[in-house]
Amino acid sequence: MTRVASLYLPQLAIERLRRSRRTFRPPEHVFPDLSPRLPGPIDDNPGGCSVPKDGGWRPGARWARDGALGAKSTREEIDALPAHQHPTCQEMDRRSEPAEHPFKAMLPDEGSPGPPSGWAAHLGRPMIMIARVGQRDVVTAACRAASDLGLRPGMAAAHARALTTDLDVEEADEAGDIAFLDRLALHAVGHWTPTASACVPDGLWLDLTGTAHLFGGEPAFCRRLLRFLARLGFSATIATAGTPGAAHALARYSGKPITILPPGAETAAIADLPISALRLTPDALASALRFGFERIADLLSVPRGPLAKRLGLSTVERLDQARGLVAEPIVPVVPFEEPRVMRRLLEPIGTAEALTQVIGDLVDDMVLALEKRGLGLRSAILTCLRVDGEEQRIGLGTARATRDAKHLKRMFAMRVERIEPGLGIEAMALTAPRVEDLAPVALGKGLAGKDRAPDLAPLVDQLAGRVGEKALFRMAPRESDVPERAVCPADALTSPTGWPCWKRPVRLLPRPEPLAGVVALLPDHPPRRFVWRGKPYRVVAGDGPERIHGEWWRSSREMWAVRDYFRVETTSGERFWLFRRGDGVDPPTGDLSWYMHGLFG
Repeated sequence: MTRVASLYLPQLAIERLRRSRRTFRPPEHVFPDLSPRLPGPIDDNPGGCSVPKDGGWRPGARWARDGALGAKSTREEIDALPAHQHPTCQEMDRRSEPAEHPFKAMLPDEGSPGPPSGWAAHLGRPMIMIARVGQRDVVTAACRAASDLGLRPGMAAAHARALTTDLDVEEADEAGDIAFLDRLALHAVGHWTPTASACVPDGLWLDLTGTAHLFGGEPAFCRRLLRFLARLGFSATIATAGTPGAAHALARYSGKPITILPPGAETAAIADLPISALRLTPDALASALRFGFERIADLLSVPRGPLAKRLGLSTVERLDQARGLVAEPIVPVVPFEEPRVMRRLLEPIGTAEALTQVIGDLVDDMVLALEKRGLGLRSAILTCLRVDGEEQRIGLGTARATRDAKHLKRMFAMRVERIEPGLGIEAMALTAPRVEDLAPVALGKGLAGKDRAPDLAPLVDQLAGRVGEKALFRMAPRESDVPERAVCPADALTSPTGWPCWKRPVRLLPRPEPLAGVVALLPDHPPRRFVWRGKPYRVVAGDGPERIHGEWWRSSREMWAVRDYFRVETTSGERFWLFRRGDGVDPPTGDLSWYMHGLFG
């Protein structure tokens, strides 16, 4: 079930300009939930001593000096005094008390007009925005105060100035309004719904299909969205329906801030709305008025043929789209458009030479596209469309961002054999789903290349193409005391830092392997002999122990765990790294079993 929300910003141009200037604050009756609650006067130093250092009484302590406070200690007696004789908050053992605003508006005198109300009292003069249309200036937007004076969009600017002398006139910035709607659509894609689009010039489309429940339902989402816009300083209305046309019409003509239309009720909901709610062209609106059509309900009973002849085929299409009889897809805004190039072939191809030639042309086109955007390719996907409709895909990744066409062609040539052309390939496309910024790099003093280190990225890419990307890696340190947890695989071109200064074997076994027949003196001596993998060994030299405690924050079983590691050398010259579980004194630290963990050399 499709659910679409239409967001309407009636004062977008005016409010965006005022927000950029920061010259107004909406009145409390417009946004009551957002009006700040100003606290009363607060004592800046409540813990300070009130007695002057030079002796004497401070002026505000006359009640305590004269004993009047004790004589008038009841609330009734204090209220009976004149206002100027009431004790202060500090004398009444209170740190602060609310006070009336000193510039609070006073009541008007008799016969004089009262103070201005509404937006005019807070926003100053009425404001309109004009744009050049042909040979005259036309009003494109009017604030609420200007609308109350009879100024409407589409009116000539000269006529508006004649009606109101004290008028604030600004140039319209249609490009700025569209850019703001695009930014709002991108914000919606990242926070509310994956499908959103700007509805130029004053709204937004939001596809809520399958997403409204994440915000507590459609009513909760609509309230949340209106509060978000109110914090930004924008007034808005929103409507949700099963079709974009119905949601668009209800958001602008229902007269309610939030309209939730149940599924299947689009026709009845929009029947009483004016014809202009269908987003018709000016010529279609003029023709509708000439034929006496005022509401959408007047169009429902007219046959399609005469209606299309009188008002145009677009009118019938808009009516069907609003009722849900014809689909109206929403073209979503894309946060990032991935580079893509494509070639359609005159005849199907299937040989390796032909595929390599077309891939080379696609790589050249991709390099040009990446250069224009200052990007480098990290991964690419080649899609081959066969004659039978099947798609063949091969991908590659690079160790570093690159725009080297020769290197990319060589990488694809190593993967051409994976393509199964079948009856032939009629189209090929190359996309770069992962890219990075790639800027020019200074060569430094070694222009001849003698002092420069060789670039290993092409070699790593070629080896990864043969043995697989997961087969090439480096070991990097990880913050842990347990040896098997202290290292992790990293990218082949990384430069790991932070290696510990302790001596560790070159090779660690995947898992410690148990030893048998161990002879050792407890608690701090290395073993004298042991059996590993069925072969006996005799130790001639040893070093240790190196004690490593368990990581108790990972598992409760490692709360008292202890390992004592030893480096030993056998009679055959082999050097091993083995450990004993337990310290040889406390039984909870381990069972005194021995394990092989690594090999030196």
